[in-house]
Parts: sequence; C-alpha cells; structure tokens
Amino acid sequence: MRPPLRIAVLECDTPLPNIDARYGGYAGVFTSLLKESAKALDGPDKLDPESDLVISKWDIVNGEEYPKLEDIDAVLLTGSKHNSFEDIPWILRLVEFTQQVLAQDRVRILGICFGHQIIGRAMGAKVGRSDQGWEIAVCDMDLTDKGKELFGRDKIRIQQMHQDIVSTCPQGVTLLGHSPRCAIQGMYLPRRFISVQGHPEFTGWMETEIIQTRAKAGIFKEEMAQDGLSRTDNEHDGVSIGTTFLKFLLEE
Repeated sequence: MRPPLRIAVLECDTPLPNIDARYGGYAGVFTSLLKESAKALDGPDKLDPESDLVISKWDIVNGEEYPKLEDIDAVLLTGSKHNSFEDIPWILRLVEFTQQVLAQDRVRILGICFGHQIIGRAMGAKVGRSDQGWEIAVCDMDLTDKGKELFGRDKIRIQQMHQDIVSTCPQGVTLLGHSPRCAIQGMYLPRRFISVQGHPEFTGWMETEIIQTRAKAGIFKEEMAQDGLSRTDNEHDGVSIGTTFLKFLLEE
C-alpha cells in the first residue's frame, strides 16, 4: 500500500485578510486545490483526499525553519507579493533550500508564480520585471509538445497575477508553455520539479479580491482593473493543473 503523500507548503506570503480568514494562509488555499484535484484522479493514481494527502505549512518569510527532506515527499513554493530577484535574507535562504532540494533525487518541487521564479533563480536563470507589464485574471497558456503531454490538452486557461518573469529557461529544463505577455509560463525537469507562472489555486473570488485591493491602492489603473475583473470568473483549468501536479508527484 502506498503511504500518504507528504507535501510541505512553503508560504512565501500571507493572503489578503478576507482570503486568509476563509482559508487559513496559502497552505489552506493549496490544501483546497489539492484535495479537489485528488478527487479528480482515478485508476492507479487514485488518492483519498482526506487520508492520502499530508500537508504541512511553513512560514518562511517570518521564520527560518524549513522541513527536513527525510520527513516529506514534495515541496510547494507559493506565490508572493515579494520580488523573487531581491537579495534579502529570507529569499536568499529560500533559493539555497531550493538548490538543496534540486540536488537530490527523491523530494520533488511544485512552483507557483513567485515559486516558479525562485526555481528559475536557483538554477541560474535571470528573473525580474517583465517589459510587457502585468498579466492578470484568466489567460490562455499555449502549451509546448511536452506541456500538451503533461496537461492532457492543447492549451490551458489559468488565473494570472504577476509582473515578474523568468527570462530564460535554465539549461536542461523543458519549457511547458508561453503566452503573449510571458515566454516562460511553465517549466519541467523530470522527477525534479514542475512549475507554472500562473495561479491554479486562485478562484474567481480570490482574483477579484486581489484586483480590487490593488486598484484601490493605485497599483492597477482603472482600465486594467476593469479588464481583469471582466475575466476573473471565466472558466479555468486550476483543478486539472492540480491533478497534473499530483500525477507528477506520484510518478515512479
């Protein structure tokens, strides 16, 4: 019998108050996604969402403690409002830890948005501001041949919330997809990691909360905010992306 899948969620930020109150941090947000994704699995990959997923949360922004690799099977790096390219202590610690995980061959990594960029940085790729500006709300991600194979479709629709990007795919890493505003939308290294620039974990309600908050703060201009809000509730493939993540973690 296969033991439970032990996933350490490294919380790289705290959600907005309304989201935090509903889910209990980004670990709660991802627990919701992964449980829904587990329900969609069948056949040999089938997981009981309640007993086969053991998800722990680690506040790596305010604390310095990281999980021991022998105690987990996977690490999930969340999104963040912080800049992945900054040389501040907690981000430097995260990059170093990511390099340690990549250097071994058992524990695997899932990277989302900021986490996707941290993986790129840990592998020597340049990360920084996009000259295309923000990409927000539900957008199409065109897939490469490997992306189509892994995600089981020709393109995926995914919630976006970023202005930073990975500029080049690290050596030996496979590009999974791209969009008009972002050339590196996903990366893959067999039995090591899979990452996406978008947010499969975001619901339309979460995305709306973020866009409205950032519009009120003057981060988003009215026209951009309204364009994003018009697409937050569009159908997207978050749960399907989550099932791909779980299959990747279960692959022998």
